Amino acid sequence: MADGRVLPYLDIPFQHANARILRLMRRPAGAENTLERIAAWRKAVPDITLRSTFIVGFPGESESEFEDLLAWLRAARLDRVGCFEYSPVQGAAANALSEAPVPEAVKAERRARFMELAAEISAERLAEKVGRTLKVLVDHVEAGVAVARSAGDAPEIDGVVRITSGPASKVGEFAHVEVMAAGAYDLEARAIE
Repeated sequence: MADGRVLPYLDIPFQHANARILRLMRRPAGAENTLERIAAWRKAVPDITLRSTFIVGFPGESESEFEDLLAWLRAARLDRVGCFEYSPVQGAAANALSEAPVPEAVKAERRARFMELAAEISAERLAEKVGRTLKVLVDHVEAGVAVARSAGDAPEIDGVVRITSGPASKVGEFAHVEVMAAGAYDLEARAIE
């Protein structure tokens, strides 16, 4: 990645940040260790995009443990995240836990709070790209606006780059763009070639 030979995009299933919840999930690593790894990855590859998914409302998750997750997310400043409310799955080891289930309303509220913070972080991270030049791949054109994705945008999962001005872009081709504006998940750009 540092040499530009591999796409600088990592999707790491962190799932949570609290050590007790991670143990209950049977997941390795502690929050401190993952934050150190993230810092090392960003030092080696400054333009790396980091994506992950998380689970809130795992059986026994307290408000304090959920707050640990939010604090970790603030520190990690991941580029792209998804969040799911825990739900029992047939055959899962979590079904045998003696931990109390988290009420559905609490799970939904925690997911909403998590995604609100994630959107704020995403908007901040994307705002850092305004004024920069990116190489994007054009996926389709709608009403004169080319919809493309950068190296940091997995198709049908992450945001898009909307090319609203400049030379016409063709589907399936790369274009160089200057980022003009950023939203919570998408960029607006103008083609420069």
